[in-house]
Amino acid sequence: MSDLKEQQSVYNQLSNDLVQALLKEKRSERRWKNFRFLAWFSLIIFFVWLAFSSNYVSSSSPLDGGYVALLQMNGTIEPGSDFSADTLVPALKQALADERAKGLILDINSGGGTPVQAAIIHDAILTLKKKYHKKVIVVGEDFLASGAYYIAVAADQIYVNPNTITGSVGVIMKGFGFTELMTKLGIERRVYMSGVAKDRLDPFMPQNKSDLEKANQMLGEVQQNFNNAVLAARRGKLHADPATLFNGDFWSGTTALKLGLVDGLGNLMDVMDQEFKVSHYRDYTPSSSLINKMAGSLGTSLGHFIQMLG
Repeated sequence: MSDLKEQQSVYNQLSNDLVQALLKEKRSERRWKNFRFLAWFSLIIFFVWLAFSSNYVSSSSPLDGGYVALLQMNGTIEPGSDFSADTLVPALKQALADERAKGLILDINSGGGTPVQAAIIHDAILTLKKKYHKKVIVVGEDFLASGAYYIAVAADQIYVNPNTITGSVGVIMKGFGFTELMTKLGIERRVYMSGVAKDRLDPFMPQNKSDLEKANQMLGEVQQNFNNAVLAARRGKLHADPATLFNGDFWSGTTALKLGLVDGLGNLMDVMDQEFKVSHYRDYTPSSSLINKMAGSLGTSLGHFIQMLG
């Protein structure tokens, strides 16, 4: 009986020791997991911070020789896009308010968009560069046309690549007509309205003289506003008559320079050196997605880190 109790006691002690050892191992494993998590989290935070605080063209400090603010404007000019007044006007203000920046370069690549958005951005550039007393330069890439050119004339100087599609000073309204298709399909159009002009330019109704006159009136007014902006900005620089320049046509950058629509030929780095005598920029381009920006910046920073380790 005594031996049995002694065996039971030994068994209980071994069980207790085993449980304690397992608990100790679990606690050690949990602490190690927490440590690894904190280490990786801290590393990620560091590289994200590094990426967001290092938005210059090179890794050396831009303060050594100065820098310019840069704002990239790409795509169609329209509400709700990266190239809209709501997105770009705050970025313009932030870039021009940078006291250490020698000026602002607008790097534009766009074939145009809505006249209202273009006009708002154009007017904002005029107001802000006057408020902050900063020179604004435009560099056109593949396209600097229509509404994008409307925006560009608000700058002090315009540069393009010799092959940049430039100009297209004009206004266009597009649509379709489905009246014959509806007749063939036997579809009857039913519209209920309180005003006689409420269904004007309805694609399911035949065109009429009144609609055409209204469309031409609207297009003419918007076109005149566009023309006035170009004439005011390029006064004394244009080398062709308005009938040639404002008919909606477009030209290469080389021809645009001859016509006086732009001031010179050059790319971003050339213009930075020529206009501001710097080789660094600070990018104020707003990101369409914070997550995408973080992911892209983190990937770039990790790539540099791996290169350093190699």
